Amino acid sequence: MSGTNSHRYRVVDVFTTEALEGNPLAVFPDGSRIHEVTMQRIAKELNLSETVFLVPPTRPDCVARVRIFTPNREMAFAGHPTIGASFVLLDEGMVPNHSSRFSLDEKVGAVPIRFDGADRPLIWLRTPPISEGATYDRTLCAHALGLDPDDLLDIAPQLLSAGNPNIFIPLKDKAAVDRAWLDAHALKALKGANSEPVCVFVFAPTPEGAYSRMFALELGVFEDPATGSATGPLAAYMIKYRLVSGSDGTRFLSEQGTKMGRRSILHVQIRGDAGANGIEVGGYVTPVVEATLTI
Repeated sequence: MSGTNSHRYRVVDVFTTEALEGNPLAVFPDGSRIHEVTMQRIAKELNLSETVFLVPPTRPDCVARVRIFTPNREMAFAGHPTIGASFVLLDEGMVPNHSSRFSLDEKVGAVPIRFDGADRPLIWLRTPPISEGATYDRTLCAHALGLDPDDLLDIAPQLLSAGNPNIFIPLKDKAAVDRAWLDAHALKALKGANSEPVCVFVFAPTPEGAYSRMFALELGVFEDPATGSATGPLAAYMIKYRLVSGSDGTRFLSEQGTKMGRRSILHVQIRGDAGANGIEVGGYVTPVVEATLTI
């Protein structure tokens, strides 16, 4: 057909070793021929949590620039797209000398990446600087989630961000996490005058780490199966309130997406002072689709 362009892309399931679990991600290995307006339209067409376009880096210390789009908007940073893009770069031989350490150029800045193992790498990102925001009334949070205030731990929910603001709401157990259902009108009331899009992250501490869910209504994603950008701030919040189990609290897991049938396992590694950007989030990636988009 005249006047059409073909663009190869891949779909990978991130934060899982099982196909059709984890968080699916579309990656366009050569996005340099795609206008950013078209990138947004493609992301809306594919309708995944995020779609990634790899383009030449603007920072000399990075192997690629990562453009990340939800169906509604471009993101400054997101975790599962960063991990998934890293896998595709490695798998397609786009990392010089197949280095086990490199950086990706994102709107939030250069994001350091490392990986363990060669045949099936466990890929780690270093969480960008985490900022703390407002705290929220527990009763209002419970109402927004369709829960009873007694379902929440006696800890103030709080806004934290490593590029994407999330309201972290700690619940008492997995059953309460599974019952949660975010109401859009109640979310607006909870935010008050804050016009910036925010996500709502609910979790319950477990012996392994945390059992989690994340709602992103204002980003065009009702529920996200795995949220790497929120998992670093989750770790910081859990450390702050001594919610991390284990002998030293330096490594734990966040299980997310199980309620929606997309079980994801996010690894967390605390290196040194968590407050000094020492939180890494890691996961496995499973490739599932190779395709061509013709527009």
